[in-house]
Parts: sequence; C-alpha cells; structure tokens
Amino acid sequence: MDKKFNAALTGASMLLALGAAVSLPLQATAADKPAAAARAERPGPADARFKAIYTQEWKWRQSQKLEEGEDDDDSGVDTSLPRIDAATQKQRLDYWLAVMKKLDGISEKQLSAGEKVNYQVYKAQIAALIAAQQFREFEKPLNADSAFWSNLASGARRPLTTEKQLRDYLKQLADMPRYFNDEIVNMRAGLARGFTPPKVTLVGRDSSITSVTEAKSAQDTVYYFPFKTMPASMPAAQQEALRAEAVKAIETSVLPSYRKLLQFMREEYVPHAREALAAESLPDGKAYYQSKIVEFTTTSMSADQIHQIGLSEMAKIRAEMHDVIKQVAFEGDLPAFLQFLRTDPRFYARTPEELLMRSAWVAKKFDGKVSQYFGYLPRRRFAVIPVPDDQAPFYTSGRGGPGVYLVNTYNLPSRALYSVPALTLHESAPGHAFQMPVAMEQKGRPAFRNAYISAFGEGWALYSERLGVEMGMYETPYEIFGMLSYQAWRASRLVVDTGIHSKGWTRKQAQDYLHENTALSEHEIETEVDRYISWPGQALSYYLGEMSIIAARRKAEAALGTKFDIRAFHDTVLQLGSVPLPVLEARIDTFIADGGKSPYPQLD
Repeated sequence: MDKKFNAALTGASMLLALGAAVSLPLQATAADKPAAAARAERPGPADARFKAIYTQEWKWRQSQKLEEGEDDDDSGVDTSLPRIDAATQKQRLDYWLAVMKKLDGISEKQLSAGEKVNYQVYKAQIAALIAAQQFREFEKPLNADSAFWSNLASGARRPLTTEKQLRDYLKQLADMPRYFNDEIVNMRAGLARGFTPPKVTLVGRDSSITSVTEAKSAQDTVYYFPFKTMPASMPAAQQEALRAEAVKAIETSVLPSYRKLLQFMREEYVPHAREALAAESLPDGKAYYQSKIVEFTTTSMSADQIHQIGLSEMAKIRAEMHDVIKQVAFEGDLPAFLQFLRTDPRFYARTPEELLMRSAWVAKKFDGKVSQYFGYLPRRRFAVIPVPDDQAPFYTSGRGGPGVYLVNTYNLPSRALYSVPALTLHESAPGHAFQMPVAMEQKGRPAFRNAYISAFGEGWALYSERLGVEMGMYETPYEIFGMLSYQAWRASRLVVDTGIHSKGWTRKQAQDYLHENTALSEHEIETEVDRYISWPGQALSYYLGEMSIIAARRKAEAALGTKFDIRAFHDTVLQLGSVPLPVLEARIDTFIADGGKSPYPQLD
C-alpha cells in the first residue's frame, strides 16, 4: 500500500512524533551548516561508532516495517503487513534499550560538529520509541481521528502500475487475517488493563469498518481500487485474471477480517472501554502523560506550566480579535460575533467543489509571493483532494503532507471560507506540503532525520498561518479573524489538553472553552475535542512550536538588524528538517553568529 499517501492522509497518527528534553548548547551538523564550515569538519572515532549504531538500527527498523517510505523512487509494495504480536513488541523494546545503552557510551563532546545534532535528534528518537514500548502503546492502535484499519484503507487508494506491484498487493491482502487478529489480541490486552481510548470518543467510529463490511460487492470496497485501472500495456486476459484474484482475496481475507473486527468493536471493545477521560487515569498515568508531553513538545515542561502559558496566550489573542471586531464595525461582543460567523451563509461554500477551488486558489496565490520569503523551493508538487467519504465525518478540517493537501468537504456548514487561507497555509504551502519535501530533499543526512517531530512540523505550519499576514494572503478582516481563530484554537489546546488529562476537565468543559474562544463550528469542536481526549499531548505541539520559531526570528532580527534576510532565516529553519526545539534554537544562534548567511550560498 502507498506509504506516502498513507502518511499524508493519516498525518500525525502515522508520522512518528519524536522528542525528548534536549540539552544546550548544540552545534549544527555538516548538512545543517553553511558549506564552507561543513568542509572544515574532521570526523573522529566517536563519529564512526555513532554512525555504526544508527546505520545498523535503521536497517533493522526498516525490516520491521515501522517507517513510512520517504524515497520518491520507492514504488514497491510490501508482501506482508508488520509483525505486531506481544513477543515481537518485547523484542523491539529490548533492541532499543540496547541501542540506548550504546548511545550512552558515546561522549557527545567527542563527536564532530557534523554529528552532534544527529546525535541529539537520534537519541530523542530512540527515547520516544522506548517510551512507547514501555507504556505498551501498541495495545491502543486507534484514536478518535484514525485507526489501524483506516490507515490500511487509506493506503489502498494508491494506483499500482506493474504486475509485480499488483501481485505483491494481493499477498499483502492475504496477510490481513493474521494482522487483524494480532491487533485484536493487543487491543484485548489493553482493554483488560484499562488502556483504551475513552468510550465517548469511540461512538460511531465503526462507520469506517462498515464502509467495507456493507459494501455491495468486493469490487465496491476500497481494497479493490488498484484493480479498477491497470496499465494499458497489460493484456486484457491478464487484467481479468488479476481482478478475479483480487475479488477472491477480498472475499476470503479482507471481508472476514473486517467482520471479525466489527463484531469485536461492537460487542467487546467499545462497551467495555474506559469511561474516564484523563491520560493521568490510565495505568501509571502521570508518568504516561508526562512522556507524551516530552514526546510532542520536545521539552520537559509540566502540565501546569503549559496550562498557564495557554491561558496567557489566549488573553493576547482575544485582544487581537476585539481589534478586528472594531474594524468591521460589528455591534456586539465576542460571543455574538462568533455566532454571526458560524451562522451567516455568506461565509460558507455551497458545494464541495467550491471549497476545493477556494483552497486551490489560496495555494496558487502563495506561489506568486513565495520568492519574496523563501530562497529554496521544493521540487515536490502537491494535489488538492477531498478527504475520503469513509473518514470524513470524524476527520479534521484538512491535512497536508508530501504530495497532497486533503480538504474535508463533509458537512459544508461547518467549513468556514474565512478560515480557508489559514488552513491552506498550514496544510499545503508554506506548511506541511512545503516543509516536509524541503527536509526530504536535503543531501548528506542520515535517513532517520526524515522522521517527523511534531513540535517542529506543527509549529512551522502554525507559524505559516501568522506569516500569511505579512505576505498579504488575507484579503478581508474576516480572513484575518479566521487566522486569529485558528491561533486561538491552537493556544486553547494548551489549556484544554492539560485540562482534560491533568486537571479533571469534562468533555463539555473542553467543548465550551473552544466554543467561547474560537469561531470553530460545533461539528469541528466536537471532533477536535474527541481527538484531544483520545490522543494525549499531541495538541500541545502546535502553539509551543510556533512560539519557539517566533522567538528565534525575533532574536535574529534584533541581533542582525539590517543584515536580517527573511529568506535566509526561513531557509535555515526548513533546511534543518524536523528537530527538537532546542536544536532549532541553537541553529539560529549559529545563524546569527555567521552574520545571517543563507544555508544555500548558490541562491545568493
């Protein structure tokens, strides 16, 4: 199945969010520093030991089918699905613990400047993998936003172009009963110890299962998609033979797996899922929630600290919102203005095509301004496509990644047009569909550096929304307010996530807070709150990441004065790829010390 499409579609749920508290000071690697400085580096024995560790581990990790494909030329299809049984999970924990022991035996001071950041990123990555195994997160392979079966269905939408790919895909389908059974065994183990998403976030989520089980025929399931259009060069008889094999595989492997899963979900899992919302109510909950804070923010801040930051930032954003209300001469307070925005039909598309076209228009408008703010442009383009029908009812408003910008056209009265510019900047360009390809195109960097760190990636995407103001991307005060509402949405997550998982907030309290402080529709508020409830910590990435990037930019502007070049700053940030926030901050210190030079001298 298409790993790249799958990664983009399921977003953070399929992207490995990495992180740990990172000590300063740090230096940039050879790939992250200007070329002249990179040439002067001289690797030593510690570099060789470190490279041997990560090279061997990465090869092993790929053999475990744990990583999303990042190579644009990788068009292969796995002939089987990952091994996920408890014994395999224990072996993985033991393996990564051994890797960490080896890393602890390397003195960071002995590493060349070209490997120090790699070491910090990699060690944080291994720490996150160990924590996930120790808390047995594989026993909870679903949340309100996505699940293992919907991830598989997403990958099935990939066109396959060779007979080998199609036959390998058929072998993968044949492995589905084993894979689904292992997932059910793991989920049953989680259920026995109270390690499940809260029951309230699972209601109705079986629609993504019934979209397969209730299909009129095998040909109507998503898993038949690759066989609908096959290469014209393939003989007709061969095409028909493959289609017949596909129908048989779906009828004998896919449909029985889905039916067994549906019965398990309806009769066993959902009825007995935990009632409590807080992550801190899970087994070893305080430590578990703190591990998620570390993973998703790459800091060691406490829940209380983050909660207070959220409250403070919300107050600042509300002041900006009141300025817009005055600008449009609205007679009423903030709640009245929010109600006006939620209900006036002028702000909503009448057809899915209108929403898609507006999104595409914003993306193309960015293309006319990009050269003023970025020197290096990624080669990878992206498509604007709707979220698939089976996922759309519970999916977020949009999601982007390499090659794709997904727009949710379900329930159009909940998709405000004044929010489209901010959403598009975040998910497409210069957000996720821009930042990720830039990182992937950097040369001389180990493959593990392509893994996604949420605090950086989501922080950059949210910064992109703010950047839209100075880029002139917002044409009306209402669109400015849409951007502010999105800023408030992310800042309020700091309050809501910590409120739910550490302070005993109810689902209604969280919904009310978003209702009072953002212009999000009721449908979006419900789906977003359920996402935060079932996915502890992830919502903290965005605003804290944006704050770090803004602080780094202000520091560089103050230090460099007239030498500050916004294009060089942005290129420096994006060239790093996903890194823990302290690594980013240290790189900007180097950027300042180097006089604000571009990391791409050839573009000067």
